[in-house]
Amino acid sequence: MAKRRWKHYQPSTLRDALKGCKDYARERHNLSSEQIAERMGLVDHWVLYKWIQTGRMPIPLLPVYEQVCGINLVSRWIAATAGKLLIDIPSGRSADAKDIQELQLQLHHVTGMLMAFYNGESNAEETLGGIQSALQSLAWHRGNVKQHAQPQLEF
Repeated sequence: MAKRRWKHYQPSTLRDALKGCKDYARERHNLSSEQIAERMGLVDHWVLYKWIQTGRMPIPLLPVYEQVCGINLVSRWIAATAGKLLIDIPSGRSADAKDIQELQLQLHHVTGMLMAFYNGESNAEETLGGIQSALQSLAWHRGNVKQHAQPQLEF
């Protein structure tokens, strides 16, 4: 099974976002659900399974859950359902060839997704996720270019 491209993954439901965070934590940080629950300060790990199954996690615990898992899929989903883009705060650093090449690859991929959608070979949900991810990447580069005149200190 090929690894998921987490940087560009756009969940389509809240349940997908919660499950995706858990999967990311397992794949990238080797954390089990029990370890996630423990780091969140939960007494019983079964409640975490219940929240993922129902898609109903208490809002104050969402940032904690994302922090423990190491990815902000729930925040991405919330922003996308509100018609907003969620981007990392640009630092104003100079982009290297790898950054530009990654952007070009992503834009090429989403163009292919659009062509497949309009030919009836792809569904709307996947296509919208790809478009959202590409827009976020472009918005980050836009902010980075604007911030380039006054770069942030790297800590």
